[in-house]
Amino acid sequence: MSTHLLTPRMAGVLERIRRAKRPAFHTLSAEQARAAYVAGAEVLDLPRARLDRVEDLRVPGADGTELAARRYWPVGTPRGTLLYLHGGGFTIGGLETHDSLCRQLALLSGAQVLALDYRLAPEHRFPTAVDDTWAALRWLREQGASLGFDSERLAVGGDSAGGTLAAVAAILSRDHGLPLRAQLLITPGTTAHADTATHKLFANGFLLDAVTIEWFFEQYIDRSQRSDWRFAPLNADSLDGVAPACLLLAECDPLCDEGLAYADRLRLAGVEVSLELYRGMTHDFIKMGRVLDEARHAQAAAGDALRRAFEP
Repeated sequence: MSTHLLTPRMAGVLERIRRAKRPAFHTLSAEQARAAYVAGAEVLDLPRARLDRVEDLRVPGADGTELAARRYWPVGTPRGTLLYLHGGGFTIGGLETHDSLCRQLALLSGAQVLALDYRLAPEHRFPTAVDDTWAALRWLREQGASLGFDSERLAVGGDSAGGTLAAVAAILSRDHGLPLRAQLLITPGTTAHADTATHKLFANGFLLDAVTIEWFFEQYIDRSQRSDWRFAPLNADSLDGVAPACLLLAECDPLCDEGLAYADRLRLAGVEVSLELYRGMTHDFIKMGRVLDEARHAQAAAGDALRRAFEP
């Protein structure tokens, strides 16, 4: 087991989590897993930052269904708008689990952030989350200005499964001529079958276990569909012309290799890429700002990348 790669503080966090003896998500129903995730999601996050304004609203999803969303104003005059997609294996997570992170992104970037409560599996399987994301992004572009969003300077971002959705949205934006300033990909999934070396190396004991990944996949998508680039954006025919990318990856994360591979594909396509690999960190580390300096550094890097993307 490669626990020697963890920083001492990261190892301590994992030990605390083990001692808490919370049931693994794959042993629960989707509804139980969601409740468990909400209960623990912000325990290690930074306290929710004070912003000028936070507002709940509703935006149209793929089939016109109204989806919950949350809008974050930064301190001062905002510049740019980030559509943010939360992580959680397409099955768990929502506005509450990522509220602290979205506040930090608004604070550090100077942009408005719109967090989307896209529909979750297994009630809504692939490609519903993709379609909801694309509908929300189109709505921001076409209708956002009337509600005070900066619809000319748009970016898309997310963590884990949300990073997958953000990468896919950037490709769809390229295909449909919707201009994006940036894509923010935090520990994204990009491959079809969880079969890279880091999936094997960090399969157990590094927060996101192989059995949990497979459980998420089973909730979300049929095995026969997993090569679809809307699930595995590394399979896209071309990445030419997609938005500049900021990737924030964790060394001790099963998804590390596929994040690095996606960065390489983007670079080969001539896309501007900013990549930060946080040594000794696990998946989801960016939501542990109370205890990890690396989490705060990663949030600052995301904020800086967005701030630069939204200039002038």
